[in-house]
Amino acid sequence: MTCASGGPRRALSVAATLWLGACARPSPPTPSADASSPAGSTAHITLERGPCFGACPVYTVTLEGSGAVLFQGRRFVADTGVSTATIPAARVDSLVAELVAGGYFDFADRYQAGEPGCERYATDLPSVTTEVRAGSRAKRIEHDHGCMAAPEGLAALEARIDEVAGVSRWIRR
Repeated sequence: MTCASGGPRRALSVAATLWLGACARPSPPTPSADASSPAGSTAHITLERGPCFGACPVYTVTLEGSGAVLFQGRRFVADTGVSTATIPAARVDSLVAELVAGGYFDFADRYQAGEPGCERYATDLPSVTTEVRAGSRAKRIEHDHGCMAAPEGLAALEARIDEVAGVSRWIRR
């Protein structure tokens, strides 16, 4: 039996199904990744900085596992609107490894006024929302910098995302 088009016209449906299955091309394997392995093209990291009572930069930056960087400046930044850049994909992989090692996936989902552990609160500070997807793991954290109980490591990881993305080129005024 060959896999030429036109095959037998009066084949039983079972035989036809088997014949067509034999001609099908196998699907390429799907790459798998988890948050502890290099992120490759599966990584997606977003950081959004919200307003404060003052001139805090307001923007969103997104990094993809491919190395694509998307910056959306809103207020108190040098470049409002959309800007793009590319960084080596290995830097995104390394950032994902830093986030995992820094405990990102172990932090609470929210550090905001009224949340447990955030009894001491200062108003008028900016908020930062991060979202990290790497392999089968995903996490979103809402961090109001007025919450004095938030782990110091969280703010350090937020700053590291900015650093790897290179946002300083877009927020200098």
